[in-house]
Amino acid sequence: MNNEYLIGAQELASHRQDRDWRVVDCRFDLANSAAGGRAYLDGHIPGAVFADLNKDLAAVPTAMSGRHPLPAVADISKVFSRFGIDADVRVVVYDAGSGAFAARTWWLLRWLGHERVALLDGGFRNWTSLGLPLRGGHERVGRRQFEADVRHNLVISTAELVARQADIEAMKLVDARDEARFRGESEPIDAIAGHIPGATNLPFSASLRDNGAWRGTEELAELWSGHLGADKAVEWSVMCGSGVTACHLALSGMLAGFREPSLYAGSWSEWIRDPERPIALGKA
Repeated sequence: MNNEYLIGAQELASHRQDRDWRVVDCRFDLANSAAGGRAYLDGHIPGAVFADLNKDLAAVPTAMSGRHPLPAVADISKVFSRFGIDADVRVVVYDAGSGAFAARTWWLLRWLGHERVALLDGGFRNWTSLGLPLRGGHERVGRRQFEADVRHNLVISTAELVARQADIEAMKLVDARDEARFRGESEPIDAIAGHIPGATNLPFSASLRDNGAWRGTEELAELWSGHLGADKAVEWSVMCGSGVTACHLALSGMLAGFREPSLYAGSWSEWIRDPERPIALGKA
């Protein structure tokens, strides 16, 4: 598949020598934060730079923030400059397969006004399954100047969400976590289980086939129409545990033809920092 938001492995392979293309490896393991970097050094798509979720794509968590706060604009702009990205560069992001982590980089670039970014369909798993080349070690890329043009409308803060608690259902806030976590039956990561009252649930994995490749646009349109309705211009918003897989939902909905949503960046891990904020259990 190759379109505005996704690119196939063979199409990417044909552009590996293009100076104005940059590939970003976003592999990460929540249970072992060093695993992605080691996997990158062992072998990656030639020319790819490595983005660490904790060190590059998020700020340091605070007592009142979620687990992966949005980085300061100046800080993430320095990261993208170090990666050799400017307005002329076409960016492709990938992770091990599902796009759960790569979508965070995809979203960050769009948030900062850089829309020339696509996610590798099927990720590293698909690339290797096709026998395409790999390279180990570090990559040296020329630095470019990344200029941010922040799209403030793409972010919802906790303060805004608190102020609109009675209106959350109308905001069409969709939670990307799996069903058991959303219902509060299981919580392997955060201290409190449940969900924000008024939010609905659509696990990010529903957008994928068993091999990690994305479902076709018609399938996604059917999935999202059943969730958001027929009006593809409707305003909606996304969240998850810490503002990472929510970006995957944003990409999925846009592939289905819906407008770009807002992201509740703090997500569940920030919402539960204040015991006065309400929580719900069970289905929405």
